[in-house]
Amino acid sequence: MVDRTVLAGARVVLPTGVVEGGRVTVEGGRIAASAPQERPTLDLTGHWIVPGFVDVHVHGGGGASFSAGTAEEALTAIRTHRAHGTTTMVASTVTGDLADLARQAAVLAELTQQGDLAGIHFEGPFISAHRCGAHQPELLRDPDPADVRKLVDAAHGAARMMTLAPELPGGLESVRLLAEHGVIAAVGHTDSTYEATLEAIDAGATVATHLFNAMPSLLHRAPGPIAALLEDERVTVELINDGTHLHPSVLQLAFARAGADRVAFITDAMGAAGMNDGMYPLGPMRVEVKDGVARIADGPTAGSIAGSTLTLDTAFKRAVTVDGLPVQDAVRALSANPARLLGMADRVGSLEEGKDADLVVLDGSYDLAGVMRKGEWLVRPEVR
Repeated sequence: MVDRTVLAGARVVLPTGVVEGGRVTVEGGRIAASAPQERPTLDLTGHWIVPGFVDVHVHGGGGASFSAGTAEEALTAIRTHRAHGTTTMVASTVTGDLADLARQAAVLAELTQQGDLAGIHFEGPFISAHRCGAHQPELLRDPDPADVRKLVDAAHGAARMMTLAPELPGGLESVRLLAEHGVIAAVGHTDSTYEATLEAIDAGATVATHLFNAMPSLLHRAPGPIAALLEDERVTVELINDGTHLHPSVLQLAFARAGADRVAFITDAMGAAGMNDGMYPLGPMRVEVKDGVARIADGPTAGSIAGSTLTLDTAFKRAVTVDGLPVQDAVRALSANPARLLGMADRVGSLEEGKDADLVVLDGSYDLAGVMRKGEWLVRPEVR
């Protein structure tokens, strides 16, 4: 007999709206139809039930990094973010030597095949030296399509996204190559103009990597990539909602222009996510975390923000309590939109019958109270 769990009494956020005193039935690791006469096995009155979070851009957590190139470190990062509600994630690398990136990809590809990850995101080395941020400048290179293909092949089918600067030599050709191979081409760490960004979108780019960050500012005579990425309906824009990378008014601007269906909240988290302040590695670099903000500790990019220490449960709470977003828009940005971007909306991203039972329970203050993945409690709610 298949185990059945009924969660009842909570505000359940469905694609069609919020159901007060709703119920979610879980059977065999999936969301099942719920008969009205069933007695709930877990009373979640006063709580929210939302879909499990989907992070398409995360570098590590729990003191571990996906760039370390070991399954042990990758699994530590995965467990850390799962405990904060991210039930689906894409592992992001940082700029490195192509051979090193290929070795990292082999490890992450195996974890993808096992179902621990949803794929690999290569952030660099094909990015602009003028906007490299926390990436090591001497390791950057132009996006030669042959090199881009090497990394895609090294991922053995697990490559889901690659961030590049399309204005560099080979940029547009590489965007086309990625699109042809079913890999998301993302514009980021770029010094591109408005016009060159439009060309990249027409060539197949569909994501703005952490919009506003590591790209030219929006100017009234030189709108740059920000305006191009915001206005095109084909583009999903990533936002880091940690209070450091973006002012709330800028986040609200992005929602107003792009619309709630084109925003994906990401963490861009490095190994310090879920940890205390201190020194941490980020690829070949050292990062100092102070008051929760990560910055490169030394070298030519010292002082640059080095990703974040964010987890998506914090991003959700901030979206609702600080940014003033409706809960349904926060759910779109944290779950539905990134799931659709990854081509996984038939399995995750919303609470619908037949989908994986990936869900997050929040208390009345929007603090995380429970996490379920594929019907298994990773964090079980403590209810009276």
